[in-house]
Amino acid sequence: MATMVDVARIARVSISTVSHVLNGTRNVEPATRERVVAAIEATGYRQDTLARAMRRSRTDSIGLVVSDAGEPAFAEMVHGVEDAAAERGLTLLLANSAEDSERELRAVRTLLDRRVDGLILARAADSNTSLMESLQGEKSPIILLDRLFGDLPFDQVGADNRDSMRRLVAHLVTAGHRRFAVIAGDTRVPALIERLDGFHDGLRDAGLHTDDQFILEGVDTGALESVLALRLEDMEYTAVIACSTPLATAALRAIEAAGRSTPDDTAFATFDGFNHPDLFRPRITTVRQPAFDMGAAAVRLLIERLESPESSPRSVRLHQRLELRDSTEGYLFPSSRPTGSGTAA
Repeated sequence: MATMVDVARIARVSISTVSHVLNGTRNVEPATRERVVAAIEATGYRQDTLARAMRRSRTDSIGLVVSDAGEPAFAEMVHGVEDAAAERGLTLLLANSAEDSERELRAVRTLLDRRVDGLILARAADSNTSLMESLQGEKSPIILLDRLFGDLPFDQVGADNRDSMRRLVAHLVTAGHRRFAVIAGDTRVPALIERLDGFHDGLRDAGLHTDDQFILEGVDTGALESVLALRLEDMEYTAVIACSTPLATAALRAIEAAGRSTPDDTAFATFDGFNHPDLFRPRITTVRQPAFDMGAAAVRLLIERLESPESSPRSVRLHQRLELRDSTEGYLFPSSRPTGSGTAA
């Protein structure tokens, strides 16, 4: 195996000059640099990354653990982290916890053992509280992504979930809706709790009663779909809101199973949404997370934390976009409905 000594001998320079070329620690004359680079290529020399990291106390790598890498919003967050890391010359090490707390724990420990310069974590729904307690003693910065917890001393990046749901409800109320079915999903997840809180905010703003609405919580999407389909046979529920992409799939199946028509007698909207939403018929109204920007913002917070380790933790919330499409635009006010018909003409 080639060594730095071999490179220096072939390039006819000192070992320190080779080190300066490799680490960028001092300007080297272009002609000399070219000889060193040619010698590296000729010998096949590979730098000892771990030894270099120990000398610099940096590995130029960051870790990212997400709870569901296959979900569109999380996939975009990964792209945002990766793009921002690459701009700064950082290598990204990615792990998917698949909403499994034990798998999350192993992934976090493995990445920290690899001496990443910092870790970005989108927590699993059942994330272990002892994990977060142990991370408070880590030297490497920890950034929480998407699922924010106000009582933890970490920098965090999320979206304005509560206000976005409030705006969505206001739009639907303006369109004439008074009875809602909401698939809230796993309310152990902070983002889903915030969306549900925003729904209640919207009801209060409109003077509507919670008892008149149908709120469905749970983890099993198959069960959620069945229960919602049965409830939607009651035509008083005219708008369905899904709080995530997997829940949107269950909701759309339930609407179809109940014999309901979207948007004519059942408006439908979702958070996060699908890729290429304009291909759906009807096109789906979506509250779109700035997922890519959230990933990039997490990297910026990590870099700032590395540069200012003693500064106070920051929480950043990015604005979500309400994309109005056909699935909420076809509803007729109750006074306009044909008598005795559950479907608007």
